[in-house]
Amino acid sequence: MGDEAETVSAEAESASDAEGESAAGSVAGGIFLSRMFGLLRERAVAYFFGVGAHADVLQVAFKSPNLLQNLLGEGTISAAFIPIYSRLLDEDRPAAAGRFAGAIFGLLLAAAGGVALLGVVFAEPIVTVLAPGFLDDAARVAAGDLPFNRFDLAVRAVRLIFPMAGVLVLSAWALGVLNSHRQFFVPYVAPTLWNAAIIATLFGGGYVLAGTPGAPDALSSDALTQLLLVACVGAFGGGLLQFGVQLPFVVREMEGFSLSLSTRVEGVREALSAFGPVVASRGVAQLSAYLDLFLASWLAVGALSALRYAQLLYMLPISLFGMSVAASELPELSRLTQEKVAAFSARLRRSLRQIAFLTVPTVVGYLAFGVLLVGALFRTGQFQAASTWLVAIVLGGYSLGILATTFSRLLQNAFYAIGDTTTPAWIAVLRVTVSTLVAVPAMFWLDTIALERVVGPLSGDALFLGALGLSLGATVGAWVEVAALRHWLRGPLPDARIPWGPVGRMVGLALVSLGPGAAAWGLLPSWHVLLVAPLVVAAYAAAYLGAAWGLGVGEIEAWTRRFFG
Repeated sequence: MGDEAETVSAEAESASDAEGESAAGSVAGGIFLSRMFGLLRERAVAYFFGVGAHADVLQVAFKSPNLLQNLLGEGTISAAFIPIYSRLLDEDRPAAAGRFAGAIFGLLLAAAGGVALLGVVFAEPIVTVLAPGFLDDAARVAAGDLPFNRFDLAVRAVRLIFPMAGVLVLSAWALGVLNSHRQFFVPYVAPTLWNAAIIATLFGGGYVLAGTPGAPDALSSDALTQLLLVACVGAFGGGLLQFGVQLPFVVREMEGFSLSLSTRVEGVREALSAFGPVVASRGVAQLSAYLDLFLASWLAVGALSALRYAQLLYMLPISLFGMSVAASELPELSRLTQEKVAAFSARLRRSLRQIAFLTVPTVVGYLAFGVLLVGALFRTGQFQAASTWLVAIVLGGYSLGILATTFSRLLQNAFYAIGDTTTPAWIAVLRVTVSTLVAVPAMFWLDTIALERVVGPLSGDALFLGALGLSLGATVGAWVEVAALRHWLRGPLPDARIPWGPVGRMVGLALVSLGPGAAAWGLLPSWHVLLVAPLVVAAYAAAYLGAAWGLGVGEIEAWTRRFFG
């Protein structure tokens, strides 16, 4: 299963391997803590807002500044900033690296501040573009179909939360600096503070409004509206904390920092030339997410919030297993480009196998135990059985594309490492096009199918399956992207193939390992879901990892080194 026939070259087994593995463990550890707090944040959101009108508004509010954050944030920094900054450090020119970092910081500060201000001023047209389906809310409120106008509330929320994006862009700059110095844990754990701030404001606000630490049933619709706005303020405060906690580490590592807006500083024009294609690529990727938001606003109430909850679980393995490897490998791959192509290709193949080793069982587990997991994480307060089933079904659609998305992250970084930022941008356009063509007819057809027709009678408001069409469209687009990235990577890296053989064996191993988890679930039908879910996951994981260890799968040793040195 570890492709024993392949012999990794000496270069790929050099000291940089140890650096990459240790770094990936730090990234994964930081991301794990951050994502756990992210799950707690969404559980708090589910507790107070469930799957309904307020949760739909919160999805729009949080999504609106993400465009700025993702265009100028981590992905762009990784592709345009880290390779140049790492090169200057490797050339033993820390002062030049500091001047370059200072100029990029100044330019990002100006760009992010300007766009954040525009977001506050033009909040109304932003909401119109993102969620045009909300424009009909005035008539629906008058008819008694909705308790409040989602459009008006979304505009107020966007004005409060949009400045947060500018702060998070600067946080991404700090992440780029620290990653280049091989400091990974702090920047990836820093979002924990952002999540914690939102959780604190939700429960603090709930206490003030209801007189108890948490009582969603005691909150009127107007009180929930106030609580939503308080959460937006908390998100901005959390962004300041996320950036601030990284600054001492940046100051400690960096030499020669000089804040400027000059494009004449060494490396700046090279970075800006890379920024364009990367921003375009990120923009296209974000367009896909915003298209989901745009399209879901036309669907039945609850579709937007169902997507939000499902996407959180969808992104968990992508972040933990895909991004942790991709982020840690980019500096090392950038250094290998000046050496043998064989070493680069070998390292890429090995990283793909390591990503698949933990991603594959996650996908199989989501498909088999999705209802159980969603129930354990979110079923509380206003989030009940119908919400659980809808989110689990939407998650199933996304799950089929998780492996493709994790592979894409690494393959994109391979292009960035060899200096090609244009090809991934065009392939991203292809992904969005395919996703949309699949999603649109599927979502409108599925939105005519009530959830009860699939899972049986459920209490609460009627929910529909339209959001499933969007998740299936995203899956198809993700697999098309992987195929295209691999096709165009064959030119510069003919040996950088995807290890389909090991992946297939991992799928078989995961399917066999479902048995103990299914048995644990079946033997504990009356236990509370918070007790059953950990036992089921533990049984499944133990079976998979135990079998992998017994069969001598090499990737288990690699991940052990990543996490435990």
